[in-house]
Amino acid sequence: MRFVTFRYQDQGTTSYGVVPAAGDGIVDLGARFGPDLGSVRQLLEAGAWQGEAVRDAAGSAAEVPLGGVELLPPVPNSRKIFAIGLNYDDHRAEGNRPKVDFPTVFTRFTDSQVGHGQPIIKPDVSDQVDYEGELAVVIGQGGHQIPEAAAMDHVAGYAAFNDVSVRDWQRHTTQFVPGKNFFHAGAFGPWLVTADELPEITAQELTTRVNGETVQHAPISDLLFPIPRLIAYISAFTPLSPGDVIATGTPGGVGFYRDPQLFLFPGDVVEVEISGIGTLRNLVAAEKDA
Repeated sequence: MRFVTFRYQDQGTTSYGVVPAAGDGIVDLGARFGPDLGSVRQLLEAGAWQGEAVRDAAGSAAEVPLGGVELLPPVPNSRKIFAIGLNYDDHRAEGNRPKVDFPTVFTRFTDSQVGHGQPIIKPDVSDQVDYEGELAVVIGQGGHQIPEAAAMDHVAGYAAFNDVSVRDWQRHTTQFVPGKNFFHAGAFGPWLVTADELPEITAQELTTRVNGETVQHAPISDLLFPIPRLIAYISAFTPLSPGDVIATGTPGGVGFYRDPQLFLFPGDVVEVEISGIGTLRNLVAAEKDA
């Protein structure tokens, strides 16, 4: 199944739903289930995302055309968003970083991301805005100190992620957080594809394009720290909750290490495509225009 969170363009109200197999629209689950199950996160928390009512809805005809709504991040109100640095060896090597024994973990804030089709905002204070295509893992079943052997049982599904980095701000100190959390400077979507649709997630491939040109391409199997290890490591120091997100890292080819460097400017279009999931597409906009 594919879950989306969206805003009705004519009403300004927000809801969530499931995109049927035909992919031509949305079944509005928010309207069906009411406030007790009023968001994707609440659906995950209740364990209802795998229930018969949701599966029946996924098999019914779409009620809302995709063209009539604005897609938001699939889980717009995650309690925790973790991002992993240096998790592909070609990206580690292009930055001349040493090999490490543990994942490099930093956090993103919910308001640092936008949904599919929404503009990525280039902040006025920097001209070093860089793309980073990634696979996002969404937690379905919470847990603390989750063993690697059981980690995949805690996954609800996957989405594409663009961990847009404001490089000069990222490099002010050894801490990544400022450069990773500018308002609406990252992207998450277009939807959450449930894990049962992708039982072999490591068989999928990631491609990032800027203005139609491929700038990153890698199999998910190239992750240095695979998904079970990431879940076990993160849950060892903090409990994971339904709806939490782990952006698993970007492969080589980022703009900062190219010669000449390739940064994002207003008018550019960035796409992150993951096979089996879909394509997250965003236009870059100037802060003053957004």
